[in-house]
Amino acid sequence: MTKGSINVSVENIFPLIKKFLYSDHEIFLRELISNATDATLKLKHLASVGDSKSEYGNPVIEVKIDKEGKKLHIIDQGLGMSAEEVEKYINQVAFSGAEEFLDKYKDAAKDSGIIGHFGLGFYSAFMVAEKVEIITKSHTDAPAAHWTCDGSPEFTLEASDRTERGSEIILHIAEDSTEFLEENRISELLSKYNKFMPIPIKFGTKEVNDPEFTPATTTDKEGKETTEPHKKITVDDIINNPNPAWTKQPADLDDAAYKSFYRELYPAQFEEPLFHIHLNVDYPFNLTGILYFPKMTNDMNMQKDKIQLYQNQVYVTDNVEGIVPEFLTMLRGVIDSPDIPLNVSRSYLQADGAVKKISSYITRKVADKLKSLFNANREDFEQKWDDIKIVIEYGMLSEDKFFEKADAFALYPTVDGKFYTYEELFNKTKANQTDKDGKLVILYASNKDTQHSYIESAKAKGYEVLMLDTPIVPHLIQKLESSKENISFVRVDGDHIDNLIKKDEVAISKLSEEEKTTLDTLLKETIPSEKFAVQLEAMDSDASPFIITQPEFMRRMKEMQQTGGGGMNMFGNMPEMYNLIVNTNSELVSEILNTKTKKKQERLITQSLDLARLSQGLLKGEELTNFVKRSYEMIK
Repeated sequence: MTKGSINVSVENIFPLIKKFLYSDHEIFLRELISNATDATLKLKHLASVGDSKSEYGNPVIEVKIDKEGKKLHIIDQGLGMSAEEVEKYINQVAFSGAEEFLDKYKDAAKDSGIIGHFGLGFYSAFMVAEKVEIITKSHTDAPAAHWTCDGSPEFTLEASDRTERGSEIILHIAEDSTEFLEENRISELLSKYNKFMPIPIKFGTKEVNDPEFTPATTTDKEGKETTEPHKKITVDDIINNPNPAWTKQPADLDDAAYKSFYRELYPAQFEEPLFHIHLNVDYPFNLTGILYFPKMTNDMNMQKDKIQLYQNQVYVTDNVEGIVPEFLTMLRGVIDSPDIPLNVSRSYLQADGAVKKISSYITRKVADKLKSLFNANREDFEQKWDDIKIVIEYGMLSEDKFFEKADAFALYPTVDGKFYTYEELFNKTKANQTDKDGKLVILYASNKDTQHSYIESAKAKGYEVLMLDTPIVPHLIQKLESSKENISFVRVDGDHIDNLIKKDEVAISKLSEEEKTTLDTLLKETIPSEKFAVQLEAMDSDASPFIITQPEFMRRMKEMQQTGGGGMNMFGNMPEMYNLIVNTNSELVSEILNTKTKKKQERLITQSLDLARLSQGLLKGEELTNFVKRSYEMIK
């Protein structure tokens, strides 16, 4: 038996590991199973190149709980270690066996899927164990070895009578970590971190129907059939899927297989994804994965952190910020890459050039997929638009390269349910919606119900009105205006329709200049100037007498501030101001002007103003109560 001290650069590394190195104690199981997987994959590779005479067979990794003995066992049938290798790899902390193995076999082992290169992974065991044992037998003829350490720098290393190839890690669980002796807790961790590990993982047994047994059916005298119960057999409970969909070639998967994998990833998600994007690249970096577009809501924050990041089929995190462009974090699915640099606990990304290249690749791949879907079946793409538009619009706003590619598939729906690409929209509207200064004015609505009268006024002129209702629309149209030449987006209730798209023709007012001055004075005496700026306009006689609008610039700045527009707090804090456009050609306005009593004039003005406010949803509380009461009095 050998006794010695572990070769570390500090007096006692274990408290350091427990307190600082791994922020989440539960990942010890992930690290130990990753090591077992490495040992198995190494053996597979050595056997395939003739460097091991051991028969690879059909190895599994087994996890066992000994609740009474307060022990947790992780057993593999992999490469195993000799006493010398235990001395080298276990006692010399941070000297990674996977690093040395890959260096030796770097060309041939390129695709062998070796996980570990962190060196300290094994020592995460001491976060939950007061003592750790390793019983291991090398694939060579070397004798088996038994290593024991109680969490101090001292260890013992002695011969073992183990005859089976592989390693068994025995964790003597500490008093403060007995949760890891509970079957449900271990099952939860295996499902979280090891669901798609490349080697089968056994955790207990389960009963299933015997596939070789056919239940007999008998018929009694009355003709009633009875089938005997199915014969049950006990089999190993393999908790993982070693060959998940993202590890396969797209040509080997049909649509049903992609949907089945989605349900495997998100068993509580009942709605099927709209479509998927299979990622598969091996140069200049290695990355595989499948991204799914689910049905979207306008709440961007609710959608995030659904993509899972793996490294060689080991779950790392669901925080993929930096790897996946922010606008795509609302998608779901899996990304797996051994080229994403992680720190020792595998939990946080380190920003570097490789990550930026991966992010650019994913952006390009998603844009290409959207374009191909649009080209292949435009009708289906239009039907899905409402469910995916928030992602595409956010991408156009946040990623310049995506913005350029989006011209081919981004849609601009109208209030009548038609869909245009930008080029189609431009060609459709340029003749009728270009103003007297040569600028194309694109009208849009954000709510068909509250803006109905404004929409109808625009449609009466033959204008197209877009339906743009996501929270980021103010930001997006700002970008479109700065990127496209000589265009302007204006919400349909931003002004009287003739002012939104000004033409050369000028409407003639029925009122004289003197009458307009009298009317203006009368209105301003009754209408609160701190809320409304009164404008007299000559419009069609059948147009509304009073129309409330909010200036496009001010309203847009306020909306941008509410959805995170930097540097716009000054607009968010300003009081709500509206324009009140009064139609000087309206019969009601003439009646107000010609009414003899001041009291009746004020009553008509107040009632007309409140009707305009009502149409915009601005009449509430006591003012709404007074309006209803006044309306009843007027119709008595």
